[in-house]
Order: sequence, then C-alpha cells, then structure tokens
Amino acid sequence: MTIPVALVTGASRGLGRGIALELAKAGWSVGINYAGNRAAAEECAALCAAAAPSREQRFVPLQGDIADSASRAQLLAQHLQEFGRIDNLVNNAGIAPSVRADIVEAGEDSFDRLVSTNTKGPYFLTQAVAKHWLAAAKDDVAVRYRSIVFVTSISVHTASTARGDYCISKAGVAMATQLWASRLAADGINVYEVRPGIMKTDMTAGVTSKYDALIAQGLVPQARWGTGEDVGLAVKALASGDFPFSTGAVLDVDGGFQLRRL
Repeated sequence: MTIPVALVTGASRGLGRGIALELAKAGWSVGINYAGNRAAAEECAALCAAAAPSREQRFVPLQGDIADSASRAQLLAQHLQEFGRIDNLVNNAGIAPSVRADIVEAGEDSFDRLVSTNTKGPYFLTQAVAKHWLAAAKDDVAVRYRSIVFVTSISVHTASTARGDYCISKAGVAMATQLWASRLAADGINVYEVRPGIMKTDMTAGVTSKYDALIAQGLVPQARWGTGEDVGLAVKALASGDFPFSTGAVLDVDGGFQLRRL
C-alpha cells in the first residue's frame, strides 16, 4: 500500500504540529516545514514517528521561509527529493504582529511582514505545487487524490482594530482558497479552508488571561480553547478525501464562535 505524503508549513509547533501529528496517526508521511527552529521541528518529527502506525512512514524536517520566493522553491524541491511526491499541501504557517497597534497608528513594516508570510507565501507555494501536479498528471496514469488546505482564522470575519494587518492578511488567504478551488476543480484537485477560532498556541500565550475571561463569559459556546489536535483532525479528514464533493468549503474549528446568538 502506498503511503500518502503531505507537506505541512509551519509544522514545528502550535497548530502545525497538531496537524502533522494527526496525519501521522492516520498513516501519512509528512514534510515538516520550519522557518528557523530546527530543534522544534526535530521534536515534532520524533513525536510523529512515535504516533505513526507504520515504520515505513517518514517525517522529515524541511527548512524554508515561505515569505521568500527562492526559499519556497527550495522547500518544494527538498520535499520532492525526500519523498518523491506530494499528495497534500497544508498552508498553515503564519505569524502575528510583533506589537499590537491601533490601526490609526500602525506602520507599514508590520503590514508588509504579515502579508508576505501569511498571504503571499501560501498563495505562491500553492501555485508551485499546482504547477507540479498539473505537469505530472500528464504522465501519471493513476492520479492519486490531491488536495490543498489553507489554515486561516476567525480574523477573516472578526475585526480586531489592534491587529488590522493580521486580519487583512488572513482575509486574503480566505479569498485565495476560493480562487484556487475554482481554478483546480476541473483538474481533480480539491482546495479547502480550515478556520480556527481561539486556539491555545504560542501566538496567544500573551493574551491567555484575556481570553480565559472571555471564554468564561460565553464567547465560545463550547466553553474552551481550541487545540492543535482539533485543527489536525479537521485537516486529516479533508486531506484523506472524506469530503470529495466539497471543494472550496470552509470548515470552522472554533467551538461555535461563528454562531450568531441573542
């Protein structure tokens, strides 16, 4: 049996690690992309290997800055050299503002940094993977199930005026999902968006007390933080082909945050 292969960006920690672990448990091999923290990526690889049901699965740390064009190309080349193919791309890597600032005062440097990593990076990495698939499909008699998952945020639709750059960068990714889903549907490549809510990660460590209080007051109907496992389970289902007739779909992983309630 052929082992499916995924490339997960930003997989060394946080939501990306949760995604890599759930894919590992489901029998996938995973390219574990990281920007700079090699030790965290190696730790993730070890955890995946321990959770994997087959010794034939492989978990390889792959360095790459998705904000940089040359680095993106090298990342995909390294992945293909290591695994020989890619069946699923998970565009998970993302960054938060270094400093939260009122949009009246916020500067362009932070905006450019976030859009480069959060929006431009996954958009053009998807382009590179799509080109690889479309070229290979001509010679591939039995085309495997292929899919792309963009991981966004409730900031797609929830305005936070102290981090407008982050909201805009993620809203752009939501549109990228729709664009790539439209373009690749006829080629048998499904594209999805997973939209996490308030998640317990390094990115939210500095606002834990704030969100603890809001959750206690009923902000999240399911009354808890989300986890990497929650997001990983959603990505696993999409990558495994459990939603074959749902390209372009948005899967909310937010404990009911998106519900409109009185």
